[in-house]
Amino acid sequence: MARHCDNCGQALAPAAPVTAAGPRADPPEHLAEKIRAGRATLEGERKQVTVLFADVMGSMELAERSDPEHWQAIMDRFFSILCEGVHRFEGTVDKFTGDGIMALFGAPIAHEDHAQRACYSALHLQRELASYAAELRRREGLNFSVRMGINSGEVVVGAIGEDLGMDYTAIGHTVGLAQRMEQLAETGKAYLTEHTASLVEGYLALTDLGEFQVKGASRPLRVHELAGIGAARGRLDVSRARGFSRFVGRGEEMRILEGALEQAFAGQVQVIGIVGEAGVGKSRLCHEFVQRHRAKGVPVYHVSGQAHTKSVPLLPVLQLLRSYFDITEQDSDQTARERIAGKLLLLDRSFA
Repeated sequence: MARHCDNCGQALAPAAPVTAAGPRADPPEHLAEKIRAGRATLEGERKQVTVLFADVMGSMELAERSDPEHWQAIMDRFFSILCEGVHRFEGTVDKFTGDGIMALFGAPIAHEDHAQRACYSALHLQRELASYAAELRRREGLNFSVRMGINSGEVVVGAIGEDLGMDYTAIGHTVGLAQRMEQLAETGKAYLTEHTASLVEGYLALTDLGEFQVKGASRPLRVHELAGIGAARGRLDVSRARGFSRFVGRGEEMRILEGALEQAFAGQVQVIGIVGEAGVGKSRLCHEFVQRHRAKGVPVYHVSGQAHTKSVPLLPVLQLLRSYFDITEQDSDQTARERIAGKLLLLDRSFA
């Protein structure tokens, strides 16, 4: 397995160790420290979480065609990929299900964006597992495929032992519906309930699959397929998609920004920091200022911090460079090189 992320260079979390007694999901030490720090206040607490199920389709048939020890090695690698992908977004592997896992986001480490983290984790796992499946097809001739299901809701946190072993009891259908989504999902797909979809709207690209009659649910449930990363990078982007209220006031602040931009155009580089309490309109002020000048043809490069990426070193710099060179997450390494080379040659022929 790769030791560093191909995109950002971040050192990946150590793979979860797997023993003859079965797979283990020991979290990386930095996550373990967070769990221990909040352990005393967690027992019996109700928490809003997102549950993710993932499993191998047709695992019994695949196991029957393989040597038992060799199949265990294949599954060991599979579980390691799953654990790394869950821990990468500060989720917790709650249990192994024989040919898959149940993972939680939002407990025991609380996250306001637990639904987004679960979906980002699912997308990461789809990429990693697709690569692993292609490797198995080439080497073993095995058609190894994984499906996932995601749902959000309330759970009660039970006791957390010294070894970080945890006991979760779901309230209502939180866990059951996540498992139903996984059982409903097609090969290589991740399905979400409508509740999870409402929490990640804008941040993730979703495909509405319509209503399904799901066992254990009293009414048909609307199901969505996780299709990719959405356009939104913050709450302002989500609000913009729904429609802003009229922008009023902030004349003095806008004059300060306009003056700084004029000085920058004159060759005096400017850096502006906007500070204020949450909700006073900092993001909206920046949006209105940027849109005003973007309409005039001024190039604008936008980056934003997100909670689930805080451990990735220099990510804003990476985002800025991608924006400048017009590189997207979907572009291949070759496409990225060509765009960088073309942009540099336009700047100065000496870059040739």
